[in-house]
Amino acid sequence: MSERRRLERALLEAGVPAGHYWIEGVHEPAPTPPDFVYLRTRPEGGGWETGVYQRGAFEPVAVHATEGEACAHLRRLLLGG
Repeated sequence: MSERRRLERALLEAGVPAGHYWIEGVHEPAPTPPDFVYLRTRPEGGGWETGVYQRGAFEPVAVHATEGEACAHLRRLLLGG
């Protein structure tokens, strides 16, 4: 199971509402919510990014070298700790 799938499972088990997050290739709610935190591959330069989607735009908060680091960051953003 991929890191992203494990993260999705943890968020579901924690009761995080589905519209609060978007995980590329794993959890992409439709229709797209107006605001959410996200994890995706970087559009340029490789690696991964986490950030906030607001007003129709992706706004990166952090860049990560690995999928695991990005998943850990998104988990902290949504669950704390």
